[in-house]
Amino acid sequence: MAIKQLEQSNLSSTDSHPDIERVYQQWDDALGKKDVEAALALYAPDATLESPLVSHLLRVDKGVRQGRDELRDFLSIVFQNTPPSRKRFRKGYSTDGHRVMWEYPRESPDGEQMDFVEVMEIEKGLIRKHRVYWGWFGVNVLKMNQYHQ
Repeated sequence: MAIKQLEQSNLSSTDSHPDIERVYQQWDDALGKKDVEAALALYAPDATLESPLVSHLLRVDKGVRQGRDELRDFLSIVFQNTPPSRKRFRKGYSTDGHRVMWEYPRESPDGEQMDFVEVMEIEKGLIRKHRVYWGWFGVNVLKMNQYHQ
């Protein structure tokens, strides 16, 4: 019960976490505009991003990018090759004031979308660590090679 109450209070307490709210909104804005530089501005200089998409697009074993130069290269490829099923429907976030999490559920008002959970650790107003966990629908997008170069 205590966990549920904590999640509910965090979901509605954006005033007490302005950096979290700002990153949450600006990340979505940069993603929608496919603006690599706006997205990069949200990351600390030595930030890390972990995602199966790293391995898939870059054809490397390790699904991690570190530092703004590696992030810039990766985000450029992602934004240039985004499939139509990569929509941006989400319903708020949960935070402890340091970590923010949200879901892109498979079911959206406009039909199915790639399903993810994003987790970002925020420090001094910047993303230090960004992890993306994929659902079955999103994994199938990779299997069908809908992200391509």
